[in-house]
Amino acid sequence: MNPQEEISNHRAAGQVQRKRLQSVADFLVVGICTASLAIIVVGICAALLGNHAAGSRDFVEYWASGQLLAHHANPYDGDAILKIERSVGGYPSDLPPLIMWNPPPALLLVLPLGFVGSRAGELLWSLLLLACLFASVRMVWIMHNCPNKLLNLLGYSFAPALVCILAGQVSIFVLLGLVLFLRLHKSRPFFAGISLWLCLLKPHLFVPFGVVLLVWVIATRSYKLLAGVAVALGFSAGVVFLWDPSAWLHYRHMMNTVSTERMQQELIPCLSIMLRWTISRKTMWLQYLPPALACVWALLYFRRHRDNWDWMEHGSLLMLVSVLLAPYTWLLDQAILIPALLHAAYLTRSRNAIAVLALASAAIDIGALGGVVVLHSLLYLWTGPAWLAWYLYATRRGNTMTVCEPALLLTAR
Repeated sequence: MNPQEEISNHRAAGQVQRKRLQSVADFLVVGICTASLAIIVVGICAALLGNHAAGSRDFVEYWASGQLLAHHANPYDGDAILKIERSVGGYPSDLPPLIMWNPPPALLLVLPLGFVGSRAGELLWSLLLLACLFASVRMVWIMHNCPNKLLNLLGYSFAPALVCILAGQVSIFVLLGLVLFLRLHKSRPFFAGISLWLCLLKPHLFVPFGVVLLVWVIATRSYKLLAGVAVALGFSAGVVFLWDPSAWLHYRHMMNTVSTERMQQELIPCLSIMLRWTISRKTMWLQYLPPALACVWALLYFRRHRDNWDWMEHGSLLMLVSVLLAPYTWLLDQAILIPALLHAAYLTRSRNAIAVLALASAAIDIGALGGVVVLHSLLYLWTGPAWLAWYLYATRRGNTMTVCEPALLLTAR
C-alpha cells in the first residue's frame, strides 16, 4: 500500500470515528432534553394533583387578584389577598401576601380567574402556560425555516421556562408576546404591536430592548406598531377601569408601600440587586445603574447595525443583555431568552455547545424540582451570564452556518 492510500484510509477511519462520536453526542443531547422535560412534566402533574397545590405556587397571587377584581374589590389590597391565599390551603403561614406587581392593564389577564375556583383555575392556567411555551418554540422554528425539529427540545426543556410553568408565573406569556412580535413585525406591524402588550406584563425585562425598539420605530416609521400597542393598552385599561375605577390609585399605593419595602429587603439573585446590596442596600437607584448603562450600549449597538438591523439576529443579543442587566429578574424570567438561544442553536456547528446548553438546563431542572436550590439562592447568579457567554461562543465567527444547511446538527428528522 502506497503512502497516499495509507493517508486516505487513515482519514476515512478518522471520519468514521468522528461520526460515531457525533451520533453518541446527539443521542445524549436528545436524551437529556427529553428526560428534563419528562421530569418537570411529572412535577407539574404532582403539583396539580396535590391537596393544596394552588396555595403553594405563585399562581395563587393571580387567582387572588382575579377574585377581588371580579367582585369589584381592590386587587392590590394586601390584607384581602393574604386572606384569600391562606383560604386555599398550602400557603406558608410565615409568608407575607404575594401581590401582583404588574400595572392595572395586566389585570385583564387575571380577571377570568375571578369566576372559577382555585383548582379549576390552576389547571386551566397551567395548560395555557404549556400551550404558550409549545407555540412559542414552534414559531421560532418556523421563522428559521428549519426542517430539524429535534433542536426544539432545547426550547421545550429549557429550565427557566419549565420552572416558570411549575410556579405558575406569567413569564411564559411574556415569551409568547416577544415571539409574536418577532414573527409579525414585518408582515403585520399592527398585530405585532398588540402582541407587545404581553411583554408589558414585565416591562423591566425590556429596558434596553424597548429603547432600541422605540428608536427603530422612529427610524423605520413603523407607526402601525405603536398604534397596536396603544390599542391594546387602551382596551385593557378600559376594561379594568369598568371593574375598578380606582385601580391606578390602588396600584400606586401598593407600589409606594408594600413593593418598595419588599424590594429593599428581598435578595433576588441577579446582578443589579447584588450591586445594590454590595454597595448600599437602601440606595434603590443603584440597581437601575446597570440597565441605564445597558441602554447606552444598546443605542451604540443599534447605530452600528442600523442599516441591516434584524430583530431575530441583533435582537437576540439585545435581549440577552436586557435580561442580564435588568433592574431585577428571577430565574424563571429567563424563559424569554428561548428565541435567542434557539437562534444560536440553529446556527452553531458546535455539538459541544449544544451539549453544554442541554446539561446546564438539566442541572437547573434537577435542582429546582428536587428542592436542592430555592429560587432565592445566590447559586442562580451564574445563569444570566452563562446564557450570554454561551450565545457569544455558539455564534462566534467561524462557528456558525447557514440555517438548515445539510450539515445541521442533530440531522435526524
